Amino acid sequence: MSKIWKYVFIASLGGFLFGFETAVISGAEKIIQQLWDLNSFWHGFTVSISLIGTIFGAIGAAKPAQRYGRKRVLQAVAVMYLLSAIGCGLSFNWYMFLFFRLLGGISVGVSSVVGPLYIAEIAPAKLRGRMTGMFQIMIVSGIFIAYLTNFLFAGFGEHAWRYMLGIMAIPSIAFLMLLGTIPFSPRWLLLQDRQEEADVVFASLGQQNDTRDVGETKLNTEEPLFQAKYRKPIIFAVLLAVFNQFTGINAILYYAPRIFEMAGFSTEMAFLQPIFIGGTNLLFTLIGMSIIDKYGRKKLLLSGAVGMFIFLLLAAFGLKSGDTSFLLYYIMGFIASFALSQGAVIWVFISEIFPNAVRAQGTSLGSTTHWVMAAIISWVFPIVVENITGGGFYIFLFYAIMVVLSFFFILGMPETKGKSLEQIQEELKGKA
Repeated sequence: MSKIWKYVFIASLGGFLFGFETAVISGAEKIIQQLWDLNSFWHGFTVSISLIGTIFGAIGAAKPAQRYGRKRVLQAVAVMYLLSAIGCGLSFNWYMFLFFRLLGGISVGVSSVVGPLYIAEIAPAKLRGRMTGMFQIMIVSGIFIAYLTNFLFAGFGEHAWRYMLGIMAIPSIAFLMLLGTIPFSPRWLLLQDRQEEADVVFASLGQQNDTRDVGETKLNTEEPLFQAKYRKPIIFAVLLAVFNQFTGINAILYYAPRIFEMAGFSTEMAFLQPIFIGGTNLLFTLIGMSIIDKYGRKKLLLSGAVGMFIFLLLAAFGLKSGDTSFLLYYIMGFIASFALSQGAVIWVFISEIFPNAVRAQGTSLGSTTHWVMAAIISWVFPIVVENITGGGFYIFLFYAIMVVLSFFFILGMPETKGKSLEQIQEELKGKA
């Protein structure tokens, strides 16, 4: 079992880079806006260019993951992260910066598909929630470290943003080196009709080939995703991804220092507050991961929705009244509720809801939807808050309303805890 956890940890390092890449811009975005004299539209575009890249990465991840294997694609992603970090740190104009942020975003998009996919395919059913959830733990760890390094580099003058973005090269190199020690996914080997190799990997993981138990061996060939029989997993994955972003999580993470400056905090304090947010995110993600296989996905999602709604409303009315003395606590409460629910569940659920023959395509679809929504939300945020009086109130109120809608959607979701990937497939077939 310790060997599986080692492989899970290594594959999850892509999640660390994912989190760092997406959150680090929060420290650099205002400096960059001033450096290249960007209006609110182009500023929003500059921040969201990475998210636009994630869309392309998520869309394009499935075919290479099917053809070359999850491991090989993760190795390519590590190289892309490295190039993005170096390129952003050395950028001498806006266009170069956009290109390398786009490359980093593509890396994130591919990571969000292939990392959880690989982990789900090597994890035993009883621990799959926690193991796949390791990817989310690494994401929030990356976010926390990004906020911390942003704070540490904030006083480095006009080139501080270069250090903030360039330091990602160090974990990128470590990720690339460690990936050489993990095996190929056994379920991918089955898709390649490499039965003996798959059995060897299953045995090394201390598992049996579960696909034989439910007669899925005959289904270990690629199929088109958009078929009537896959309607339910498609709907569940897409809508969960939409509601995940309509909570406003990425906008809050990306613009955290700006939100606090808007609320009247000094620049130094505005950079310090996100460290508390990142720490809260990490702590409650760890709690969520420790209980996801005990209480299940739905209970976490439903309870988290209640908490998010309450704290988003408090933040909205705090911004409206001008009384922002408790804003940090409201946002920390929201982050804690998100981390325990949507944050803990999304990558687990999307990676386990699809059958083997279309799992890469399905995971890609869910991830692509997630990143399309993230790009829209993050692009729109500065436009609203800079151009509409009371924009902060209206945008937080919108997020709260979306959380209410998500609650009713979650009620209709299936529970997947403790079931093998093949058992989940069989049950969804029965309900279709």
